[in-house]
Amino acid sequence: MFNFPKKTEISTEVLIKFIWVSSFLAMIFALPPLAVFLGIYFLTGELIIGAIIGFGLHFVILAFSGRISKVITKLVS
Repeated sequence: MFNFPKKTEISTEVLIKFIWVSSFLAMIFALPPLAVFLGIYFLTGELIIGAIIGFGLHFVILAFSGRISKVITKLVS
């Protein structure tokens, strides 16, 4: 059997901060690489090059996710 921990009370303020920070992080991780991919694809017509550069940019941004999250949390607080 599984022993689930007791329910803890989460305030509405913490929940709203969590939603905002998560939304901003999702936009930061997804939109710049997508813009680079589409920009390269539409300007040059090279699908593979755009995908590789966009994919690489996504993981470069992901490497700094901890720092980005701390900054966004400070801004939202």
